[in-house]
Amino acid sequence: MKTSNAPQPAGPYSQGIKVGNLLFVAGQGPTDPKTGQFAGSDIETQTRQVLNNVKSILEAGGFSIRDVVKVSVFLKDANDFKKMNEVYKAFFPENPPTRTTIEAKFVAPGMLIEIDAIAAKG
Repeated sequence: MKTSNAPQPAGPYSQGIKVGNLLFVAGQGPTDPKTGQFAGSDIETQTRQVLNNVKSILEAGGFSIRDVVKVSVFLKDANDFKKMNEVYKAFFPENPPTRTTIEAKFVAPGMLIEIDAIAAKG
């Protein structure tokens, strides 16, 4: 699946793959699909952009943010967890999905966060 409302893949991978009643969303960084640049240099702005990118891919596949059952969050700095979590919970106010959060090293300079997701219907 492909949508112009999320960043285009920077390599040989899909934005999302639908398998039966599941949608697997590839790891999304903080790139604004309109500008091709990272949205902001702070964790709050980048988290919001990442989750909007995930949401756009979900919607392109006929899913919504409420269908997400599993999320993996990769943070450049674990000290950003609290600020990231404040933005994150606004996207998942009720029945949040399961989640794994780890500290990771990114190749792209200025990238503070990446998130992938799995959604399910039914």
